[in-house]
Amino acid sequence: MSHSIDYGSLMHRAMRGLIREVLDDVAERGLPGDHHFFITFDTMHPDVEIADWLSDRYPGEMTVVMQHWFDNLHVTDEGFAVTLNFGNSPEPLYIPYDAIKTFVDPSVEFGLRFESQDEDDEEGGESTAEAQDDDAPEAEAAEPEKAPEGEVVSLDSFRK
Repeated sequence: MSHSIDYGSLMHRAMRGLIREVLDDVAERGLPGDHHFFITFDTMHPDVEIADWLSDRYPGEMTVVMQHWFDNLHVTDEGFAVTLNFGNSPEPLYIPYDAIKTFVDPSVEFGLRFESQDEDDEEGGESTAEAQDDDAPEAEAAEPEKAPEGEVVSLDSFRK
């Protein structure tokens, strides 16, 4: 029986733990300075709870912005609940960490991207949310600013 370490799953779990810690701190103290978050998530994840009109408008994935106005942020080990403003209409959302595809804080050029095996098998077949409407602040779907991607370095280049 062979045993191997699943580094990909371990990293994803650690990165989701980081998101939980950040949101926990924001729930307790608020957003510091210019920090704000673009969170893209799978609207079809079985544990996501959003209004029907939002899942109809964004079938597949949606990006929300937590910046100037959000309320009722409640963080658990499995996910977080928050009320966001969609065109002056507050809507409660529940997003499990497993549904998150990207988490970006453009104020400090920080970003995490989660890739699943299904996404690796698809060829660009996922839909993305459109840019936010002018009258829909904060939570409306928006394309996040691009965070710099990490560079993979071969360890062979450091061997003598």
